[in-house]
Amino acid sequence: MTHIVLYTHPFCSFCLAAKSLLTRKGLAFEEIDVEFDAERRAEMMARAGGARRVPQIFVQGHHLGGYDELLAVERNGDLETWLSREPPIAEASGL
Repeated sequence: MTHIVLYTHPFCSFCLAAKSLLTRKGLAFEEIDVEFDAERRAEMMARAGGARRVPQIFVQGHHLGGYDELLAVERNGDLETWLSREPPIAEASGL
């Protein structure tokens, strides 16, 4: 099963667009609201190489980027490749 994680804010238009795109594609995702959660925001930044803006999107544990990157891979047909990737070893083993 594909695991997609979105770090978001509730009123972020790019977050809403990313969620809408994934929903239209029939893809389930986990949403993590980082607006008032400093710990989860720090987690997001660590996983995303210091990126502070939302959304930050992870597919199968791999950092895809933000909405622009999601839209680009969907438009050029690479989304299926991302969805079929294996999770990193640490994530696959539950570490």
